[in-house]
Amino acid sequence: MRRRTVLAGGVLALALACPALAAPLAPDKAREVDAIAREVLAATGAPSASVAIVEDGEPVYAQAYGQARLSPPVPATTATRYGVASVSKQFTAAAILLLVEDGKVSLDDPVGKYVPGLTEGDRITLRQVLSHTAGYRDYWPQDFVFEAMRGQTTPQKILDGWARIPLDYPPGEQWRYSNTGFVIAGLVVEKVSGEPLFSFLKRRIFDPLGMAGVTEDDTQALSPPDAGHYTRYGLGPVVLADKEGPGWLFGAAELAMSPSDLARWNRAVIRRQLLKPASWEAMTTSVDLSGGVPAGYGLGVSVKVRDGVTTISHGGMLSGVLTSNTVWPAEKRAVTVVANADFGEPQTAISQRIAFLLRPSTGPAATARTLVGQLQAGALDPALLTANGKAWFTPARQADFKTSLAPLGPLRMLDGQGVQVRGGMTWHGFDAAFGARTLSVSMRLTPDGKVEQFLIGPKAG
Repeated sequence: MRRRTVLAGGVLALALACPALAAPLAPDKAREVDAIAREVLAATGAPSASVAIVEDGEPVYAQAYGQARLSPPVPATTATRYGVASVSKQFTAAAILLLVEDGKVSLDDPVGKYVPGLTEGDRITLRQVLSHTAGYRDYWPQDFVFEAMRGQTTPQKILDGWARIPLDYPPGEQWRYSNTGFVIAGLVVEKVSGEPLFSFLKRRIFDPLGMAGVTEDDTQALSPPDAGHYTRYGLGPVVLADKEGPGWLFGAAELAMSPSDLARWNRAVIRRQLLKPASWEAMTTSVDLSGGVPAGYGLGVSVKVRDGVTTISHGGMLSGVLTSNTVWPAEKRAVTVVANADFGEPQTAISQRIAFLLRPSTGPAATARTLVGQLQAGALDPALLTANGKAWFTPARQADFKTSLAPLGPLRMLDGQGVQVRGGMTWHGFDAAFGARTLSVSMRLTPDGKVEQFLIGPKAG
């Protein structure tokens, strides 16, 4: 019986770690992704970025750009590991959920049952610390390594300093980001499982999913060929960033891996593997605050719904690194971007532009996107326009749009800039990004969705 159990577990691990081969990203899409990454790196000065994409529930693309280290130069590769910062939180949450499945803890257990001496630990629950609704003060709100963080600490010392003081608000009444709660959760995993947090994560999550490259970035800095972490002060030169001292990242931001490793996790999120359905439901459903208002956050992940589509995501920042991990479960799609720079937000720009490339636009944004493409091609569809719109778009004006917009290349991003109702029409403003050039779009729609006005022009700044 014991041998059969071990064999079954091994077969499960093999099945999870070795997904079926998927068709690679279409060549034209791959070229666009490459162009996006290179454009953003050039614009921000970030040394490198690494990208992984999941389509139809399978990893289909991975590429790295730039230098993992500047001196001596080390090229970034798809195997290069970066600190993934707060993206680590969802793994700590998953560890707690595995212990729930084992019958060893409950999400509604008070944290004081496992970690004594915490403020109101007899009524603050594991669910609340995993969803940033507990009220414990964040020990690291700064975007830099403060003086005490240069030295070594322990999880207990962090809690002594930040979780034994008065709460910032009554439990469950507000949502405020707090790394402190995940230090508590990490300690609970260790105390209940009887093993170090990273050891538990490796045995129960990383090994079964084939995430072979995952390591920890807490007790020591990554070394070559993995990525160095970089910063700059103002517009000064790019330099190595300060490293957080040992112990400060425990439970909240301690993991390092390649985007390809994160893609394997995203595959499990999409396919609801490894965890039981009830666990995935708990993780990826927004908790409600005490007034019944959704917090927009589940357990270790942000949960947003727009136009009926749920997005599961998390960003991360450490000294010298920025991470973005976004999953659209219903679309079976995910995009991961990591950059070894804590300036310029390259991970956000790359991730958003890749998402724009791969995902269909909806609502007014879809109309604006269609019209931009038609004007670039000189093939405006009059059926989209009102009578006034048709009259305004004379052949001469359409020719000006085509000759001036076509050389800009593909539309990289449409960023909504506001909505107003006036004169029975709805105005929508967008920033339209074309490579290094961003233009301003002003569109007015009639109640039936027809386009009365569509203007594109220079954007100040």
